[in-house]
Amino acid sequence: MKYTPAKPPLTGETLDSLTEKLRARGEPTFRAKQILEWLYKKRARSWDEMTNLPKTLRAWLADTFELLPATLVHGKQSLDVTDKLLLELGDRSLIETVIIRAPQEGVGLEHSRKTICISTQVGCAMGCKFCASGLLGLKRDLNAGEIVAQLLQVCYREDARTQRAREELASFDNIVVMGMGEPLANYDAIIRALTIVNAEWGLGFGARRITLSTSGLVPKILQLAEEPLGIRLAISLHGATDEVREQIMPVNKAYPLAKLLPAVKTFSEKHGRMVTLEFILIEGINDSLEQAEKLRDIALDLHAHVNLIPYNTVEGLPWKRPSITRQERFADVLRAARVSVTLRREKGHDIEAACGQLRLKTEKERELTVA
Repeated sequence: MKYTPAKPPLTGETLDSLTEKLRARGEPTFRAKQILEWLYKKRARSWDEMTNLPKTLRAWLADTFELLPATLVHGKQSLDVTDKLLLELGDRSLIETVIIRAPQEGVGLEHSRKTICISTQVGCAMGCKFCASGLLGLKRDLNAGEIVAQLLQVCYREDARTQRAREELASFDNIVVMGMGEPLANYDAIIRALTIVNAEWGLGFGARRITLSTSGLVPKILQLAEEPLGIRLAISLHGATDEVREQIMPVNKAYPLAKLLPAVKTFSEKHGRMVTLEFILIEGINDSLEQAEKLRDIALDLHAHVNLIPYNTVEGLPWKRPSITRQERFADVLRAARVSVTLRREKGHDIEAACGQLRLKTEKERELTVA
């Protein structure tokens, strides 16, 4: 389903596209930079705040653009200070954005490292068996403005919380495109959004601090390799053999490891960056030492970092996480071969931080209310 908003979001405009629209109206072209400065650097939340713009121009902007196409429904903070934001779009679709904090030793929350996880679709069509995002199927793609708006909502939330946020253009340290949806299935919108995020006239956020995660759409990985944006790539692998991967990831039938891994290597070689292999550990499915050994061999061949993620329980799905002892044994196989590996500990379990859970819960509550 394609959604066409009544007014396009300002957050989806590039400097060139906004300049052209202003030029067509007879406005001086320097106004485009002024408008984008209000949006991203001064974080204006209403047209009236843009006080150095003529009133007639502000009125035209209000009639022409949606200032922010995603509104905060509610935010939940976990005991480990992970935040999950539930955002509503113009058609009442719901998406999730997560703020993952990693407090630094000896300093307060204000100085914690923050990673922002953003969504690219409403739902997901990939059908991964362990994921809440796709349980209701794919509703639609997000447009570029809706993707960027998630980050502005994070900025607003952080601005109210810390002095650091008010003093910095982007009050977070990393962006991961790992939320709801398959980013490379919404290719044009995500590239446009990340261009806006990276640009000096946008959020000015460094490309090396942006990681895009894909379930393995091989043609799009190769296309991404040709992009000038120097973002990082993560692969949602979750199985070190085709047999295991196909049990939980239907995409593997179209793009088995024999196709996927060479494409990943091509990306890594073109960009000169270490890729990350994401591997959710699911009890009895992919947590065997045999899988660990296969994963070790893949990581060594690709010179990749491995991110091991114990499964985050999703209501209605049968999967469980392995014991901590089994998790450590799996990781030890990689460590023994000097593979760069991180064994993550859960974040936000008490606020349904697994991708798509909060949205799924809210959608069900909406259905009950209507009924």
